[in-house]
Amino acid sequence: MSLSPEQLERYSRQLLLDGFGAAGQEKLLRSSVLVVGTGGLGSAILNYLAAAGVGRIGIMDADRVEQSNLQRQVLHTTGDLGRLKVESARDRLRALNPDVVLETFAERLRPSNAMTILASYDAVVDACDNFATRFLINDACFLLGRPWFHGSALAWQGQAASFFTGEPESPCYRCIFSAPPAPGEVPTSAQVGILGAVAAFIGTVEAVECIKHLLGAGKGLAGRLLIYDALTMSVRTIAVRRNPACLLCGRSPAIHSIAKENYAADT
Repeated sequence: MSLSPEQLERYSRQLLLDGFGAAGQEKLLRSSVLVVGTGGLGSAILNYLAAAGVGRIGIMDADRVEQSNLQRQVLHTTGDLGRLKVESARDRLRALNPDVVLETFAERLRPSNAMTILASYDAVVDACDNFATRFLINDACFLLGRPWFHGSALAWQGQAASFFTGEPESPCYRCIFSAPPAPGEVPTSAQVGILGAVAAFIGTVEAVECIKHLLGAGKGLAGRLLIYDALTMSVRTIAVRRNPACLLCGRSPAIHSIAKENYAADT
């Protein structure tokens, strides 16, 4: 494929980047990414993936827009209240970049649909708000051999990581967190709050990591967990290694397929 005059103008600033150029842009336009969640994280992720020209983007979310979302979920507006989030996100992204093919899934990611849906994308980005879905993404991506990009944010803090199942020594999410926390053990944003810009920061990190991977550029967060504290304005990374006892990618794995009993009842 070759870029049209309109595309050369649209993407002109990133075409100037070292290691990017027209070949990199064409690679992005041929790529596909599924984003699970259209909230605070997803708003930043989807905006920047679409603006960069990722050719096919899946948008997955079962929720409708509520008033309390608007403080951080900037894909949606007051006029979208009551609409399915995937529909308002699709309309916003279509207006931003008509180059991008947008596919919507107004449903939750579940053990029954995860393998089929994730298999049709080159990469997956986690913008969900619960541990069960995150563990499901991890396990399905590992079994499918798909890279995925993790992010979470709460109150004034956030974290991000990248998982590349094709790399022999790369850890998976279960290597860091072996199992979901007990119900109520970790507070939610409805309990302790969240600053919208913190979610945007983490979502932007995820978008950058995903774009770098699609381009084959730079060094990613594989083997590192990025931790951001907005109150102290500090960013640090912690080295993480594959756990030989991991139930998914360890020496004697116990998880070989997506079984419903491995995840919460609401996934």
